[in-house]
Amino acid sequence: MEIRAFQPTDEQGWVRCRVLSFLDTPYFDDVHPSKEQYENKAIELVAIKDNQVVGLIDIECDSEDEKICSLDEGIGGMIWHLAVHPDYQNQGIGLALMEQADVEAAKIGLNYLEAWTREEGNSHLWFERNDYIKESEYYHLYLSYDDMAHNVKPEDDTLIPMYMFAHYTGENIEQFSEIERQYKCVCYVKQL
Repeated sequence: MEIRAFQPTDEQGWVRCRVLSFLDTPYFDDVHPSKEQYENKAIELVAIKDNQVVGLIDIECDSEDEKICSLDEGIGGMIWHLAVHPDYQNQGIGLALMEQADVEAAKIGLNYLEAWTREEGNSHLWFERNDYIKESEYYHLYLSYDDMAHNVKPEDDTLIPMYMFAHYTGENIEQFSEIERQYKCVCYVKQL
């Protein structure tokens, strides 16, 4: 396996790897047809095995002009994507990507890395095993048409919301107990 910087010719493999790795997670519908571009300096690595992208990590860095991470102190890097193709999971690829990302982050003077993930699935356990500390949390809510029918009333009657994605930062999550898709979103931080 080779870990190297992302190249534009990797884009199709990057997209496939990310989509396939997210299918069996709470992020199954977070699908994009192309790789995101970052406005700030970024660490973008891929793992190559069997002539294909089998893993990836993208970290966008805080700049003097724009804070990407939620922590106020120090200069951080936000892990936007960390994924391993399902046929190559449990082979140490994610850890190898993370170790190389740590090296690259130290080279450019980052103080910490930050990652947000949903508590469902195994990703939160993976971050905890790899020296990340839980920093904060809130909820992601997906409201269906039926959920919204009695709660969301747009002023424009020509706008008919069919579903909604929302962040809930309050303390009374029980009020949303009938919403089928609700996930605790957790921030993990690793000091470098």
